[in-house]
Amino acid sequence: MKKDIMKPSRESGWETKTPSAIKHAEQRILVLFDVQNLYHSAKNLYGARVNFASILKTAVAQRRLIRAFGYVVRTKTGEEKPFFEALTKLGIETRVRDLQEFYGGLKKADWDVGIVIDAIRSVHNYDVICLCSGDGDFIPLLEYLENQGKRTEVIAFGRSASAKLKEIADEFIDLGTSPETYLLRK
Repeated sequence: MKKDIMKPSRESGWETKTPSAIKHAEQRILVLFDVQNLYHSAKNLYGARVNFASILKTAVAQRRLIRAFGYVVRTKTGEEKPFFEALTKLGIETRVRDLQEFYGGLKKADWDVGIVIDAIRSVHNYDVICLCSGDGDFIPLLEYLENQGKRTEVIAFGRSASAKLKEIADEFIDLGTSPETYLLRK
């Protein structure tokens, strides 16, 4: 079955190719932000920062927000603390992991397993999950959630998002079609 792809419309804002993307106020939605994925996509593709407030508004779309989680990485310097506080002020609960530094300079801070656990642990509390990431590692998660009867939505930059992830989600919203809305210039 072909999934919905969001595209801009001059008359009405956003429209879908198929009518199955019905959103209504009674839907309970969980929003999960893969902050590193969005950050690096915006930086590498546009040389800009992400407007998380606009993405959250688009994700919720006047539905009942159950929770919004932002998965972030803390460095030794702590310079990201004001950013974490800004997310919290938006209503995005931060899940914080320390940056791991290995011998030889390799750095790692992967939140994929944490995102999957939160999505599965909360499965009975929401009708719709909105994953804000283009990472193809989440394909099995979306397949599982769809088998549980959940609506799956993905919001990411289309140019850096996994083609398979875009295909299997019930709806994909490409942030790259409206960079003026979803990006903050430095």
